[in-house]
Amino acid sequence: MSIVDGKIKAPAPVQGSPEVSGQLEDLLALMARLRTDCPWDKKQTNHSLIPYAIEEAYELGEAVQSEDDEDIKGELGDVLLQVVFHCQMYAEQGRFDMSDVIATLQEKLVRRHPHVFEAETLKDDAAVKERWDEIKAEEKQAREARGKPKRRLDEIKAGSALMQAQDVQKQASKLGFDWDGISGAFDKLDEEVSELKAELTNKSKADIKANLKEIEKELGDCMFALVNVARKVNLDAETATLTCVHKFKSRFGYIEEQLEAAGKQLEDSDITEMDALWEAAKQHERSQ
Repeated sequence: MSIVDGKIKAPAPVQGSPEVSGQLEDLLALMARLRTDCPWDKKQTNHSLIPYAIEEAYELGEAVQSEDDEDIKGELGDVLLQVVFHCQMYAEQGRFDMSDVIATLQEKLVRRHPHVFEAETLKDDAAVKERWDEIKAEEKQAREARGKPKRRLDEIKAGSALMQAQDVQKQASKLGFDWDGISGAFDKLDEEVSELKAELTNKSKADIKANLKEIEKELGDCMFALVNVARKVNLDAETATLTCVHKFKSRFGYIEEQLEAAGKQLEDSDITEMDALWEAAKQHERSQ
């Protein structure tokens, strides 16, 4: 860790054309250089990078499933980039750096594995899991002691926005915060959609651009309300959305295939032709 005048100092940018060394220190210096000289990297914030971190985690999962070493190395590198990127920005803010993150991880791994690093003996993986949960409970108590009180929804695990939304709603429902039937969920969905329409209807591009934060909130409210509908009919919102994504990709692939068969590219077509082929794709699905 580099500290100057009592504050964390961010890594110094690499000079000239960097060499590929495979060393963490050189990667940190490379990231520092990107934050100095790359317009896109310079404008990023820890919050703006959140979608990329989530995306890279999913892509790593797909790469592992593929068993392709080159893809796996690439996706592991992309996940590491997110860690390095965040550490660089927090170091620039004088809050902490990569060495702090590594030290925190080391402490956690040692603390959660007393059966490895201490005299404690655990007979099987079930016992390890039980002890792990006990240690996590102790960590939560320590967190509360630092002024971070435990709330009833703190148990919701990290995941995609849809997964968290559904889990939050399930937990709130168990605590009595829910509608009796699906009609209340539909009423809330209609209400939220109306509010979103009010933010967007008859508004200029300049008005929309100036009010993006409020529009984002209203859009989020609509999606959260729709997840409530899914929960009420015992459907998983994440699975339903993925089904739609795969369906869209399949139908769009059909459009591309039909255009190629006619000697055309997507760029040579227009919305009228593509929409007609979209309907044909739907008919093709029904015939399968």
